Amino acid sequence: MMAARHLIIGAGTAGLNCIRTIREEDGGASEITLVAAERPYSRMVLPYYLDRSIAESHVFTATAATLAKWNVKTHIGKKAAGLNPQANTLTLDDGATIEYDDCLIATGSRAVKAPVPGADGPGVHSFWTLDQARAVIAGIKPGSHVVMVGAGFIAFTILNSILSLGAKLTIVEIAPRILPRMVDEAGSALVEDWLRKHGVKILVGVTLTKIDDARGKKRLRFKKCPDLPADLVIMATGIKPNLEWLQGSGIRINHGILVDDHLRSSVRNVYAAGDIAEGKDGVTGTPVVHAIEPTAMEHGRVVGANMAGRDVAYRGSLNMNIVEVCGLDAASFGAWDASGAEAFTALRSERSAYRKLCWSGDRLTGAIIIGQAGDIWTTNDVGMLKGLVQTGARLGAWKEHLRRNPFDIKPAFIASRTTARLLPETILGRPSRSPELPTTVTK
Repeated sequence: MMAARHLIIGAGTAGLNCIRTIREEDGGASEITLVAAERPYSRMVLPYYLDRSIAESHVFTATAATLAKWNVKTHIGKKAAGLNPQANTLTLDDGATIEYDDCLIATGSRAVKAPVPGADGPGVHSFWTLDQARAVIAGIKPGSHVVMVGAGFIAFTILNSILSLGAKLTIVEIAPRILPRMVDEAGSALVEDWLRKHGVKILVGVTLTKIDDARGKKRLRFKKCPDLPADLVIMATGIKPNLEWLQGSGIRINHGILVDDHLRSSVRNVYAAGDIAEGKDGVTGTPVVHAIEPTAMEHGRVVGANMAGRDVAYRGSLNMNIVEVCGLDAASFGAWDASGAEAFTALRSERSAYRKLCWSGDRLTGAIIIGQAGDIWTTNDVGMLKGLVQTGARLGAWKEHLRRNPFDIKPAFIASRTTARLLPETILGRPSRSPELPTTVTK
């Protein structure tokens, strides 16, 4: 019997976790082929590369030696150009074809710049890939004025790094407030006030019309707002899944590739994971794309187990964002913005602390938590709120306790036995193990 031929398209978090899981399960019994446009690296550590906390060599994840040890055939530097599910073949950008028995599509996403004149000119950067990070690093000097267009999660992941390099920062946002898809109005106002106190200038509710050059600098022009000079502009205005190459494949696509509870696409032997997969939200049950690292990791593990012959259903992904800016933590989980949810809120402005708890009956379905990173209660409560939302534990009378005391999470967390619920709730239903291969395995 021929060994199963697994094809992994994409070497990000989802793709590498899939490979690792296959090898944990089969010990090298199958064939794995990896197609990736770039060497495997972690996008999550790019902010630390930007502020020189780590060297570029530490950005990379699975080395060529590691992939060889896992008995993986590689096509690094190649792009997927077309998929033929009927023939079980992938066509690469150089015209070569690869046959497979099953495949994972994990081609991720790319940064999208605002559609304004000058956005593609020199001195205007995105920050999503390693090459883009290199360009930003080359352009920032101590005392530089950096203007960041966009005030969402992506922008805030590099905010600290920019300031640590001695640059001055102005944030520009078309929405009427910052972090519009991560926290509510009250939370946004708290974070904005904190950033202003730390020297960050913020312009919200403005319309950027053009970026051009003036006196050796970039100049941002606005509708009904004075021009803004900058030494460097970073566009953090969203991402888009890399799906265009699947045109004509017959695979069902909405915002992403539609997947079932095993992360299969509309073609049974084609899976999707990470930023390009549209699957079940673990709280609402509706199809959604969660383009976040934890979801990509979980997707990769589930797909890898299923490719290796297990039968693993996915519980659904949890919408969550956690970021720290200038010593202030901000996090949101689940359906924090559900319009029909019952919500408890509490603000302690003297401590720059805010809570929002959203409910369906006596189950916590969403939460926002903001507080100073040095406060132990902030650090602890982030994890406890995530656990309560993720498990959907019934809190009974503790709901009224949290209505009166939204800052006192610990008693409700302990009483609900949420830790006991979380401990056995591993993605694969087993402890993690090493994907080390037997010494008898050959390439």
